[in-house]
Amino acid sequence: MISKKAKKQIDSWTEKYPANQKSSAVMEALKIVQLENGNCLNPELIQEVADYLDMPGIAAQEVATFYENYNHKPMAKNIIRICHNISCMLNGSDNLVSHLESCLGVKTGEVTPDGLICVKKVECLGACVGAPMMQIDDQYFENLTAKKVDEIVKSLRKEGK
Repeated sequence: MISKKAKKQIDSWTEKYPANQKSSAVMEALKIVQLENGNCLNPELIQEVADYLDMPGIAAQEVATFYENYNHKPMAKNIIRICHNISCMLNGSDNLVSHLESCLGVKTGEVTPDGLICVKKVECLGACVGAPMMQIDDQYFENLTAKKVDEIVKSLRKEGK
């Protein structure tokens, strides 16, 4: 169920669009609901978002399944989204993914035993100039090296974030 707090946040986004185009806020609404529900969306939550935005459920489902930033199974507290598109790949993102899998002891898409970290390979995150790069929550980390990645992971573990 969408909380009052989430509805208030969604309303702040729908106000940015004409009254008859509330569905334009679907991406942000899905993000808000996902964050409030353990970083995971299920079909019922997606339908609730659609109903709240007065749009067909299938349209919200299409958005939720097209974009890689929506999760449909329980995920870690911190999701490391590492870009593997052409600029990042040419600058070593595949090696960084292997490095992360090795140091975390999990494969891409799996969650560390402590539930803290998961690694996902994603398409372009729009920071090609800083390749290779990754995103954790809303923060970008660019010009990555194995050493920088280790420092970031160490920081996540230290914070227990």
